[in-house]
Formats: sequence, C-alpha cells, structure tokens
Amino acid sequence: MSLDQNDIAKLARLARINIAESDTAELSQRIGDILNMVDAMQAVDTSNVLPMANPHDAVQRLRADEVNETNQREHFQKIAPQTADGLYLVPQVIE
Repeated sequence: MSLDQNDIAKLARLARINIAESDTAELSQRIGDILNMVDAMQAVDTSNVLPMANPHDAVQRLRADEVNETNQREHFQKIAPQTADGLYLVPQVIE
C-alpha cells in the first residue's frame, strides 16, 4: 500500500502536526513500508498458533484468592456524605 503526498498532508492535518513538503516524499515511502509489513504479517496463517498471555515462558506466582480483611462497610458508610441502600451517592457528573 502506498500513500501519496495528499494522503500525508491529510494525515498531518488530522494529527495536527506540521510536516514540511520536502519531507512528505520520504515519509510517504516509510509509512508505505510499514503498511506493507503489516499486510505481510496479516497474511501469515496463525490458525494453529495458541494465544499467549505474554511472549516469555514465565509463570506468574499467584496468591490464593481469599478474603483476609474484615468487612468495614458499615463503618465507612457512616462517615460518607450520602448513602442509600448500602451504596454511596455521588453528584452527577455526566449529563
């Protein structure tokens, strides 16, 4: 995929960056190379590849998922400015 100078000018305007006209030809080539590499990567068959959480063969040491604090909800709601039915009431910020 290739971009012409008009595409570069449009992208620069949308991104609100200033690109000198003397740099548009080189930038067009470089962005085109990146887009061609992405196209080549998308063409790779990954149907037999299992998804990974991370690229390293690391195992995360996890702690047991158990409650280790006492329930202090009543205490915290006593000092809250407004509560109702066990919920904290806050001012509306989105109209």
